[in-house]
Amino acid sequence: METKLWLVDKNVDNLKSYPQITQPADKLQKNEVIAFPTETVYGLGANAQSDEAVQKIFKAKGRPSDNPLIVHIASIEQLQDIAAVIPEKAKELMNHFWPGPLTIIFEKKPNVLSDLVTAGLQTVGIRMPDHPVALSLISASGLPIAAPSANTSGKPSPTTAGHVHDDLNGKIAGIVDGGPTGVGVESTVIDCTENIPVIFRPGGITREEIESVIGPVTQDAALKQTSAAPKSPGMKYTHYAPKAPLVLIKGDQAFLQQLVNEKRAVGMKVAVLAAKEHVQAYDADWIMSPGSLADLKTVAAGLYDTLRAFDELDVDFILSESFPDAGIGEAIMNRLVKAAGHQIISE
Repeated sequence: METKLWLVDKNVDNLKSYPQITQPADKLQKNEVIAFPTETVYGLGANAQSDEAVQKIFKAKGRPSDNPLIVHIASIEQLQDIAAVIPEKAKELMNHFWPGPLTIIFEKKPNVLSDLVTAGLQTVGIRMPDHPVALSLISASGLPIAAPSANTSGKPSPTTAGHVHDDLNGKIAGIVDGGPTGVGVESTVIDCTENIPVIFRPGGITREEIESVIGPVTQDAALKQTSAAPKSPGMKYTHYAPKAPLVLIKGDQAFLQQLVNEKRAVGMKVAVLAAKEHVQAYDADWIMSPGSLADLKTVAAGLYDTLRAFDELDVDFILSESFPDAGIGEAIMNRLVKAAGHQIISE
């Protein structure tokens, strides 16, 4: 399959009328799969109402079919077509954070979406992305678009069109290149079907920001348990992992350096993932930083690019610092724990 590339200037007025939008929108209407940018990561989009189209997502990614997909919309009218009930707290969250990196789980209307999208659940995660290219493409297609991250399942999510091309060239109909994404980690997923909303995945909107709008929320125990059926993407399987084994370290710099020395002593080539402030503190074969402790948003934005960069190196083992887990740090640590396959060494 030829994978076509459309280069789009996201600042152009009336994007919907440009061939770089109308052509991939036409492909979506024909049940093809198209990668496109959002403010979080690149998504792998297809018609959420078509079994044929959704099956192509799973095939391209190599993704397990029991892992539900998020549906992306461009208007509240589309939400009303899909959601059976829109709770008051969901409305408050939508008013504050949509468009934006927040996925809200609703009860779904029957016979609207492909059952493959929801993995047999009676609920569906829906979001409105805060990216002009994504909104224009969805609107031009006239469809709700199911879209997981546009990468091979298990690998770090893509934050550039180049990352998508590396993973999926020849497997999908096209890539809409709207430049690098901004947030860098996926959307926060919150279930508003319960009386007290439940966060299923930390992401671009922090728990603190959510609670400032709707009051107390809880966090699902399945974030730490893998036996339950997932209600959100990114909960059940190892995700975000580079090729080399990665272990997350909870300890000071001297402790991490000791582990580096032990690995190198047996002939291993060792890389370290560290905060910008700590890069000079280590002696390793490679030291890479996604961003600064002074601004954890830079770490979130650079995390997946850094994890992918390790794949370009002849590295045998990766040791990663831990980051503060407040605010956006909760999403960063969630992704690093996943990337490490829950392999953590504490001092």
